[in-house]
Amino acid sequence: MRTATVFTQDRLALFGQLVRYAITGGFASLVNIGIYHAGVKLFGLDPNLAWTIGFLGAAASGYLIHSKWSFKGHGSRDNVWRNTAKFMVVSLISFALNSFWVWLLVRHFALPIWSPYPLALGVTPLLVFWLNRQWVFG
Repeated sequence: MRTATVFTQDRLALFGQLVRYAITGGFASLVNIGIYHAGVKLFGLDPNLAWTIGFLGAAASGYLIHSKWSFKGHGSRDNVWRNTAKFMVVSLISFALNSFWVWLLVRHFALPIWSPYPLALGVTPLLVFWLNRQWVFG
């Protein structure tokens, strides 16, 4: 019976991290998308340049909130520089994947600038959650 209780506690902890991650990631995504959309529509920036600027804003806010809240109580924070470097690697993977969605859908297929949002908000975050939980904050 003890094993079932631990298993449930582990699943609840994982679910809590996923919910907190989704909230934080949603906020960071809004920062990224807001900067991206404004850059393209208001300032006439190249879509990939606007996405890059948005990414920088989202990564900075995301690291602070994820490390203090999303993954609170998970793993160790014994080496801030190592964790920050790992977070940046994962963020660059996220950036590359989302930049690919922007390039593919907006530049290559000439779809509307909002067309990458479903993939950037649905596919990429699942991969990034797993990498952050296992490697960065694990």
